[in-house]
Amino acid sequence: MYKLKAAEWRPQHFKWEVLDRVGTITLNRPERKNPLTLESYAELRDMFHKLQYAEDVRAIVFTGAGGNFCSGGDVHDIIGPLTKMDMGGLIAFTRMTGNLVKEMRTCPQPIIAAVDGICAGAGAIISMASDLRYGTPECKTAFLFVRVGLAGCDMGACAILPRIIGQGRASELFYSGRAMTAQEGQAWGYYNDIVPKDKLQERAQAMAKEIADGPYFAHSMTKKCLHQEWNQTIEQALETEAEAQAICMQTKDFTRAYEAFVAKKKPVFEGN
Repeated sequence: MYKLKAAEWRPQHFKWEVLDRVGTITLNRPERKNPLTLESYAELRDMFHKLQYAEDVRAIVFTGAGGNFCSGGDVHDIIGPLTKMDMGGLIAFTRMTGNLVKEMRTCPQPIIAAVDGICAGAGAIISMASDLRYGTPECKTAFLFVRVGLAGCDMGACAILPRIIGQGRASELFYSGRAMTAQEGQAWGYYNDIVPKDKLQERAQAMAKEIADGPYFAHSMTKKCLHQEWNQTIEQALETEAEAQAICMQTKDFTRAYEAFVAKKKPVFEGN
């Protein structure tokens, strides 16, 4: 089977480290509030694609350096060049950015966004496309595409955000371009928790470690079903989950859990 050691990867456009089966991505341009470039978009897309083959990573934390998450696409490296592209170049770009979201949603590892400070544009999309989100009281999340004359329908936002916070709330953010406060984000179900700035990374890493220590195959199946069942009827979802759970029942982790229960011990999952 084709397997990769993710701990050996050396990306050029962001920081990457693996510890205890948790991979951490850190956008690392703090002097500019961690904007994305064409190169970092593509490298992130490719990394999330490769993660399906990574045998040493079971959960991901996505964060930013210097007190901010991500300010979106770099004005000079992306926005400026886009104004000069023809339609062929523009559609290639928008499909490439959309593919980042697709790879995030289809990689087997749950993704946890640890959000502080500015989380705007493509940064807001990355947090939205994650599976869990933790923020600080200071974080501001803005789907601000309308502020630059663009539609709110960017990188799957019109499909995903209403499912998280509701159609009306998502519509307001898209049409106004205003920032969602941390308090709104928590009340609306966008953020799983709001924690003090100095506890953010600890909280995100602790949750990632909890996931990584769990039944990895079963977690990956949960993520797949959460994603695939958006467009299914209840009857289709019931069949999808019947098949998924039957497959999970064939794993050794299922047997380990039963044997641990009988022995009155805590199960130790190995992910197979």
